[in-house]
Amino acid sequence: MEEHKVVVVTGASAGIGRATARAFAKAGANVVLLARGKDGLEGARRDVEALGRRALVIPTDVADAAQVEAAAERTEQELGPIDVWVNDAMVTVFSPFMDITPEEYRRATDVTYLGTVNGTRAALRRMRARNRGVIVQVGSALAYRAIPLQAPYCGAKFAIRGFTDAVRCELLHDRSNVHLTMVQLCAFNTPQFDWGRAHIERRPQPVPPIYQPEMAADAIVWAASQRRREVWVGASAVQAILGQRVVPWLLDRLAARVGYSGQMTNEALSPNRRDNLFEPVAGDHGAHGRFDARARRWNWQLTLNMHRNELLRGALAVATGAFIAGLAWRRNGRRLRLR
Repeated sequence: MEEHKVVVVTGASAGIGRATARAFAKAGANVVLLARGKDGLEGARRDVEALGRRALVIPTDVADAAQVEAAAERTEQELGPIDVWVNDAMVTVFSPFMDITPEEYRRATDVTYLGTVNGTRAALRRMRARNRGVIVQVGSALAYRAIPLQAPYCGAKFAIRGFTDAVRCELLHDRSNVHLTMVQLCAFNTPQFDWGRAHIERRPQPVPPIYQPEMAADAIVWAASQRRREVWVGASAVQAILGQRVVPWLLDRLAARVGYSGQMTNEALSPNRRDNLFEPVAGDHGAHGRFDARARRWNWQLTLNMHRNELLRGALAVATGAFIAGLAWRRNGRRLRLR
């Protein structure tokens, strides 16, 4: 990435947003950090500045469009034009749908879905006038394949995908050079599973296999410099998305059978557990959750995805060489017969 670019990351105080802020700083960008949790934001500021880049902390509830617009305005006043905007902020409720109150469902939707809408609006208001910029929507395989106990999150991610497709068409119609992409992630080891509101008996967990948030961050930074419509991250995400296209009825039954147990550990849920649905949880929780011992840092699918053009060129070169060698062999063989 070109140095001194200005990147805005929502949900930057923890989890994938925190790892993404670090990854952009490592790539040479100045990073604007938006989230509600002030402790986590200050931790993210230290991360970015330790990498030699400028960090601007703006406590923001992305569900409030006015706050997001004010953050975008302040960003451009203090750091300059926004080059990349990453919509990552989310909250959720782990629960059977009928145990979720209307207020809880609305809040999860307001932050996860409307927060993305608000961020996209604020970014486009500035990028369209300059005819440049990139917006990265942090999505999920659950934007294609829903699972039980996560109706608010799945509904929001489906909505983000539909919203993104609609806006992308409008940008194409206007011949805008602003690029809109969506990164569909698999399961990651983040604090979400420690502070997401839960109405279940046992502690929530990501559906294995689990990966470290730095892998997601690498994909997001890479996607910001490409012209891909979508980037799928993790073999399990690819399997879920393609499986939904081919045998959705089979995945329905599979999710009904293992979707509950696969999302819970054997540990009982503490009655004193804090959650961040309506208010941030105090403290700096970093990028990682409690699954470091089980989480992987690398997946072959992402590496192949990020280098697919080079691999295709290499495969074409090998095929061309084999074809030419075959022609030469046939010609030499024909000459020998003629002799």
